[in-house]
Amino acid sequence: MKSDAERIEEFAGWVEGAMRARGYDIDSPRGGGRTKLAEDAGVHRAAVTRLLQRQSMPDLDTMRGLARALGVPVRDVLIRSGKLAEEDLPQTPAPSPAAAPTGGAALSAEQAAVALGIPEHLRAAFVQITEQLRVGGAGAPDQRETDGRAGH
Repeated sequence: MKSDAERIEEFAGWVEGAMRARGYDIDSPRGGGRTKLAEDAGVHRAAVTRLLQRQSMPDLDTMRGLARALGVPVRDVLIRSGKLAEEDLPQTPAPSPAAAPTGGAALSAEQAAVALGIPEHLRAAFVQITEQLRVGGAGAPDQRETDGRAGH
């Protein structure tokens, strides 16, 4: 079993990698990456600083905020932090294109968002856009108007 210090070290390293991948500048002294992450996550800068300085593990609310800001599922944050194990949070496998229903019911936009791993805070927007596309798009020109203009 890992010590608390080992868990914090591994988790902080993972968070740093995720921060760099998302464009947070944490390598230059005045990059502002820690402050920006704290703002984006809706948490105190001190919580981010304590984690990145390997002083303490963040609480659950901070982990949720970090997940949102870093664009990763809360599940991944909880597992990476050592708070929970993968078996504690089983993941339903995403359906493969070959397994897609051919004549049966299609996935709902919400089910598709979950299957694609879209973070919870972005799902409503995904569902709205998907539904607009499915019904022909809001504000899209009516096909008869387009056809009528083409003939003139």
